[in-house]
Amino acid sequence: MLDKFKDECGVFAIYGHPEAAQRTYLGLYALQHRGQESAGIAAANDAGEIVCKKSMGEVNEIFTTPVLNQLPGSIAIGHTRYSTAGDTVLLNAQPFSVICNKGPIAVAHNGNITNAAELRRSLEADGSIFQATSDTEVILHLIARSREKTLAGALREALLALEGAFSLVMLAGDRILIARDPHGFRPLAMGQMEEDGAIAYVFASETCAFDIIGATYVNDVEPGEMVIVSPDGVSRERYTPVRDHAHCVFEHVYFSRPDSTVFGRPVAQSRELMGRELARKCPAPADVVVPVPDSGVSAAIGYAAEAGIPFRHALIRNHYVGRTFIEPSQTIRDLSVKLKLNPVRHLLEGKSVVLIDDSIVRGTTSRKIVRMVREAGAREVHMRISCPPTISPCFYGVDTPNKGDLIAANSTVEETRKFIQADSLAYLPLGSLRESVDDQNLDYCYACYTGNYPTQLVNIEELMTSKPKRGK
Repeated sequence: MLDKFKDECGVFAIYGHPEAAQRTYLGLYALQHRGQESAGIAAANDAGEIVCKKSMGEVNEIFTTPVLNQLPGSIAIGHTRYSTAGDTVLLNAQPFSVICNKGPIAVAHNGNITNAAELRRSLEADGSIFQATSDTEVILHLIARSREKTLAGALREALLALEGAFSLVMLAGDRILIARDPHGFRPLAMGQMEEDGAIAYVFASETCAFDIIGATYVNDVEPGEMVIVSPDGVSRERYTPVRDHAHCVFEHVYFSRPDSTVFGRPVAQSRELMGRELARKCPAPADVVVPVPDSGVSAAIGYAAEAGIPFRHALIRNHYVGRTFIEPSQTIRDLSVKLKLNPVRHLLEGKSVVLIDDSIVRGTTSRKIVRMVREAGAREVHMRISCPPTISPCFYGVDTPNKGDLIAANSTVEETRKFIQADSLAYLPLGSLRESVDDQNLDYCYACYTGNYPTQLVNIEELMTSKPKRGK
C-alpha cells in the first residue's frame, strides 16, 4: 500500500510476568506496522507506582536496554501510535500517565472518539485543563471527574459517555483494565502464557504480538466488554447493552498482519479469498500476477491460483527507507516510490501484467507504480484492487483523507483508470468482500466503501472538514 493510508495504533497489556516491560516491548515490535510515529510503555512497580517511558520514533529506537531496565514490575501496558486524532507531537504520545483522585493510572487506546471535541469543550467549561490534543486524554478527565468510588466504576461511567471506536488498555497500580467499544470497531485479543508455573495474561490489537512472546490466543475481548485482571483474578463484564457489531473490514483488507487472527478470523485466509473472488469477478488477460508489496501479496496469491496465471514477485520493496528522509526538491519527491519499490525487469519485459493492490486512495501512488512497471518493459498493465472503491473517510481510527481527496469519490472507474494510466482497472465488488470475510451476520463496517456510518455522527461537518491531509 506504500503509505496511501496512514496506519492506526497498536495496544498491548500484560499482567503477571516478571519481565512485563520486556514482553511489552516485543509485543509492540510485532505491532509496529500499526503506527510508526511514537511509542510508549507504562509499568507498575510493587508499590503500585507507575513509571512511563515514551518518545517519538519507532519501538526499537526508543526502548534500548537501559530504558527497559527503568521499567520494573510484573504489569505493563504499551502503545505504538500513528495520529488519527491529535497533532504529531510528543505530548500526544501514549500511554498517558497521571495521578488523580483515583490514584496513579496510565491509559492507551486504539481508535477514535467521535464525540471527543464535544466532551472536551464541556470538560474545559467545567475547569478541566488539557495538556495534549489527543482524544485519549478526554478519557482520563472523565475518569478523574467521576463520583464513582472505584476505578472500575469510574471507567464504566467514562466508557458510557464515549462514542466511536476504542480498544483501550489501562494500568492502575496492581491491576489492568481492558475495554472495547460496543460496536467492536477495532480488534482486541486476549491471550495467556505460563511463566514458572504461573499464568500471565496478555492483551493486544493483533495475535501476532502473542506469537513473538510465546503466548496463546484465548479469545477476543467482546464488543462492550470490560475485563479486569488483578490479584483477585480475572473478571469480565458487559458495561453496556449489546449493539450491532461494526468490525472494521479494512483490518482484513490491509491493516493487520497476515499472520494475525483478527475478529476471530485468520487475516491471510480473508486476503487470499479476496484475490480469488477478484479473479472470478474481474479477470484480465495476462501473463503474470504481480503484487504491490507488502499488503497485496496474499490477494495476489489467491488471484494467481484462481486464474491459473503465474505469480511473480516482480516489485521488490526496500524496507530500509527511513521515515525521516528529507525531500528537498520536487525531483526527489517524484522519486519517492522508486525509493521504496524497484521492478525486476526480466520478469516484466514483454509481459501483460496484473498488478494487485489493496486500495487506491488519491491515485497518485498507483499512477507512479503503473508507470514504473511500463518503464520496466511491461506490454500491458491491468490494475486489480482487492476491495471496493474508497468513497468516504473513516472516523473510527483510520487516517483517511478528506472526501474531496479520494479519487473514487470524485471520479468514475474509467476516469480513475485513465488517471493511473492502466490498460484496465477493476475493484472487488462489495458482496465479494463480504463473502471473503465470511460476514454472514453483517458484523463488519463498510462505511469507507458505502458512506453509511454505523454510529450517529452529530458533528459530521466538523469531522469532515478537520480530517488531516496525509498519505498519498
